[in-house]
Amino acid sequence: MDTDWEVVESGPSDAGHTVLLLPGGMCSARSYAEVMAEPALAGTRLIAVTLPGQAGAPAAEDYSPEALARDTAKLAASAGADLVVGFSMGAVVAYEMVVSGAFAGPLVLLGLSLSAPDEPRFFRAIIRLSSVLGTLPMALLKKGVPSVLKRAHLPPERQAQLREDFARNEPREMRRALKAYLPWLHRDDDRARQLCETEVRTWVVHAEKGDGDLTPHERATFEACDTASVVTIPGHVFFLPNEVPGRIADLIIEALAKA
Repeated sequence: MDTDWEVVESGPSDAGHTVLLLPGGMCSARSYAEVMAEPALAGTRLIAVTLPGQAGAPAAEDYSPEALARDTAKLAASAGADLVVGFSMGAVVAYEMVVSGAFAGPLVLLGLSLSAPDEPRFFRAIIRLSSVLGTLPMALLKKGVPSVLKRAHLPPERQAQLREDFARNEPREMRRALKAYLPWLHRDDDRARQLCETEVRTWVVHAEKGDGDLTPHERATFEACDTASVVTIPGHVFFLPNEVPGRIADLIIEALAKA
């Protein structure tokens, strides 16, 4: 079944470069509004899409990162994307697009998790509990998002818009998606090494605190890799595309210049 994509687009249709923006879990394409509004990107065609089953988007038959990557790579090809930017789950999908050979890069990966230690223990525990308690842990996770959002450096009206998007998530689809994600996290595939071996130019971006992390091995692998750059955003930032859009725009411009 073909994916029914929810799309938000900005910039000229005949721009010299096209960038595909993949949001995180529970987020919609509208979560990239701050990045898309950056003046430095006014001449770039930006296409943001909501991943299947997230923020009320149509569900997927298969929520595994590999399956999502196959479908998203088809979209990237049809859109003529020169660069893919992914946040959190979107970064995982972008990663799989490249290591599978379905997309040749470059990539800007925001808040990427490559293994179980990169995600908080409580988050992994909630996913496991859903095997016993059904959708209840997902409903609690959904209920807790607004409290995290309150700590974001965003105007109240923008926080309200994002809360509306989060409220569109269906616990049943959250459970399906996260139960497919957890086994992927627990596979010991040395994913940092795999990404470096593709020789695709990649920027791996994390905040000092707030958006997950890399293991020491993953970080050392990327730092020793000729085609990867590790970028650390100072301070406590959870929603990277929303809270530091100017920095993300700078990285997009840098990546396109080296594409």
